[in-house]
Amino acid sequence: MTAPSTTGSNGRDRHGRFTEGNCCARGNPQARRAARLRAELFRTVTPRDLSEVIVALVAQARAGDTAAAKLLLDRLLGPPVSLDILERIEALERSAAQAEHHEAQSNVA
Repeated sequence: MTAPSTTGSNGRDRHGRFTEGNCCARGNPQARRAARLRAELFRTVTPRDLSEVIVALVAQARAGDTAAAKLLLDRLLGPPVSLDILERIEALERSAAQAEHHEAQSNVA
């Protein structure tokens, strides 16, 4: 474990931001490069290019390409949610409904 920084309050200013001299204050060294690459991508790819790529992806999915179908569905609907998580959410909703029902009955009495 590393020793706490001696700058500011454990390396942070009164707003919780990293202060100068804190080893974590440098940020992401690749962020500037990634921003330049992303900007170039936006300059290069036209809406028509994007539309053509999407049409091709849909065509591949319709032709039975399961990887294309998965990519398309993941982008449109988000990644699939685990059934276990859904079951837990439903159980919590049932529990909350029962608690509300019991509370409503105790307020009547």
